[in-house]
Amino acid sequence: MNESAQTIQSAGMFRPPINRAMRTLDRSFFQKELNLASARVLDKKKIASCQKDLSEDILKLERLQPIRPVPATVNADCGARCLLLRPQVRVDDESTWSSRLHDLVKAQQVLIAPYRLQLNYDYWNYHDIMSAILPESEQDEIPVGFSVVGHVAHLNLRDHYLPYKTLIASVLIDKNPTIRTVINKIDEVGEENEFRTFRYEVLAGPDDMTVEVREQDCLFQFDYSKVYWNTRLSTEHSRLVSKFRPGEAVCDVMAGVGPFALPAAKKRVWIWANDLNPESHKSLVENSKRNKVTEFVRPSCEDGHTFIRTSTSRLLKSSRQITIHPKLSRSARTTSTQLSPPEILQEPKTFSHYILNLPATATTFLPNFIGLYTGYEHLFHPNTEIKLPMIHVYCFSTKSDDNKAEEGKICREVSVQLGYGIGKVGEEGMQVWDVRDVAPQKRMFCASFRLPRDVAFREKDSRA
Repeated sequence: MNESAQTIQSAGMFRPPINRAMRTLDRSFFQKELNLASARVLDKKKIASCQKDLSEDILKLERLQPIRPVPATVNADCGARCLLLRPQVRVDDESTWSSRLHDLVKAQQVLIAPYRLQLNYDYWNYHDIMSAILPESEQDEIPVGFSVVGHVAHLNLRDHYLPYKTLIASVLIDKNPTIRTVINKIDEVGEENEFRTFRYEVLAGPDDMTVEVREQDCLFQFDYSKVYWNTRLSTEHSRLVSKFRPGEAVCDVMAGVGPFALPAAKKRVWIWANDLNPESHKSLVENSKRNKVTEFVRPSCEDGHTFIRTSTSRLLKSSRQITIHPKLSRSARTTSTQLSPPEILQEPKTFSHYILNLPATATTFLPNFIGLYTGYEHLFHPNTEIKLPMIHVYCFSTKSDDNKAEEGKICREVSVQLGYGIGKVGEEGMQVWDVRDVAPQKRMFCASFRLPRDVAFREKDSRA
């Protein structure tokens, strides 16, 4: 048998035993005893040097420590250690030993001896166990793509995996210490919900959906069964928040529990955050307090179409300001250190950004920007240095390798909704950001553009 074939054969040694008839998890079934060779180190002080010298001979497996205590049945000093050797090394066949192993044996630094390695359920990972349970015909797509929200793992199992759902959930909990509850989405494909929540079944663990999530140095707590949260959007949240500058005002029209709002508020951005879902609004208020940003967050619970106009109007009339007192260090409190004067932050009169994060329908909210600043032309460039706001609207489209077709579709849709031809992607007009794939032929995008003057100042009852 050549070396390649030996490697493949030895790899199979360490796989778990197979039971494709299992429907209820039996952890005791997964036991295995392997007969290996070991190099018993005769001088405990030389364990590290022997391990280095025998790097080509030592057993190298993930999650398996090659340095082991010498078995208690062996007459050896207390604390004696041995090095597990790869399966190709045999105790009774010196031709399988490396030259370095020969040298160490001859120098009486190590002794080659048999070793019985016991493996059990705790050793193998989720993929190993499921590979031993699921039918061979289902091995290509073992369910691994699940979302973790706090202590909850959220599966979206395909029909052919449903007979194994309890097994899958039990193994997931065992192999992921932070997961206590596993759920499976049971909504029919295409089923819509205005609050973007979903129906689910608990597969393992308690039906406890009150979770805590950390993102962008903020702590979020919410009932996952009643609000929308997508862990896979964390990178997008960070990307957009990075565009906001301290002192700016931002209007988050579909704010949810605050994944954009709270991190922005921590940057001293004035956030007007709205969500139609009362539970999302409740969590937003509580999380603002929890993260100590209530002074910068103004929460609302109303229809987004209305909120775009009402928040803009109220901000124009707002005179809100915050006084930030300097913080004293512990040492400064005991001295006569002169305090710096407090910092006074004034809320601006206009928004610098609007966020519309409701991909299924967000573009239909764009007509609310027509005539939004009619009569307030004097507040913006060229009369002042203030630019018209950036609009960030999320949407779904198809998929292609370069997204060019999708960019064109999105640009046309935005133009139709505004009654104004937005410039081509990549010029002074719209920028389209590829957020993430959501289905085999479906992708989420963020279209960002500056509100055109002809839209912002247009008479409200007319379109160009």
